[in-house]
Amino acid sequence: MKYYVTITGLSHRYGAEPFQAGQKVRLIKEPENQYDHEAIRAELPGLGKVGYVANSVHTVVGECCSAGRIYDKMADQATAKVRYVLGNAVVCSVKLSPVDCSELPADPEEPDDPEEDAVEF
Repeated sequence: MKYYVTITGLSHRYGAEPFQAGQKVRLIKEPENQYDHEAIRAELPGLGKVGYVANSVHTVVGECCSAGRIYDKMADQATAKVRYVLGNAVVCSVKLSPVDCSELPADPEEPDDPEEDAVEF
């Protein structure tokens, strides 16, 4: 199933400039993070870390899921796709394993694309 997440912390690195709709972003769990044990790092090829999946009511945009809501539902890494580039955040869709995520907002209109996750970084 596909869910939406917000990538934040952009001002600490490169801003929103490197992002464009349709671009792939690698999401990597970062359990050793000293500030958030449910941290999910966002990386772009060639740039490395570009931000984190938002995990606060103050940084999650719209109906996106927080890092804490998807952390246990994803593998150690996942591939996300940029949907919207905002001034201070980027909204991405991400596919999670088919587990019981019924309370998470899904995108029912968009069918799963089996080749979408086959991306090399």
